[in-house]
Amino acid sequence: MSQEQSRPRRAPSDRRSTGGTTNVNSTLSIIIAVLAVLLGFFILRDIRNDQSGQSQVADTETTLDPTQTTLGEVPVETTVVLTSFKIQIANASGISGSAGQMTTELQGRGYIVQPAINKSEITPKQTVTVVYYLLGSEQYAAAVANELGGVGIAAMPEPIPTETGKLGEATILILLGTDLAGRPLGSGTAVVVPPTVLVVAPTTTG
Repeated sequence: MSQEQSRPRRAPSDRRSTGGTTNVNSTLSIIIAVLAVLLGFFILRDIRNDQSGQSQVADTETTLDPTQTTLGEVPVETTVVLTSFKIQIANASGISGSAGQMTTELQGRGYIVQPAINKSEITPKQTVTVVYYLLGSEQYAAAVANELGGVGIAAMPEPIPTETGKLGEATILILLGTDLAGRPLGSGTAVVVPPTVLVVAPTTTG
């Protein structure tokens, strides 16, 4: 027997099967590679979009140097509640009964006013009415001065110019002068109650 006759021959169907498998594997490899490229493209695009959004947010934020931070003053209009403080009227006009008359009128307008008293012995007769206030009652003093038609306001002097030297529960003292003694309220020039100043520190973002 010759050598050619002794070699086993592969069936034609086996050759076709091997070639088909190779083609399928090649096609799958190409599809997988394309999918991998597309997937990588979408992931890269999402990462770039996220970074771009963060950059825009960072640009809109205001970064302040803490060493350059200053306090800003913001005026805030306030409404004075008449029953949130008490008033004491001391007669320094020399006109009898005038402090009691003003006490009654202010009570009729919603204020809480303690019984009228006289000025101290060392306080001279006053020709001009003044509204005095304890620390923290500036807004109340301005409201009362406005109610009286426009009179001056000032911090409470020491000693307190009343006959007892005290205010009781009052934080406002009207030292009644001859200009308003025995006259109806609101006969002077009206004054505007100043707004409260709210101090605001700017927000610092790092």
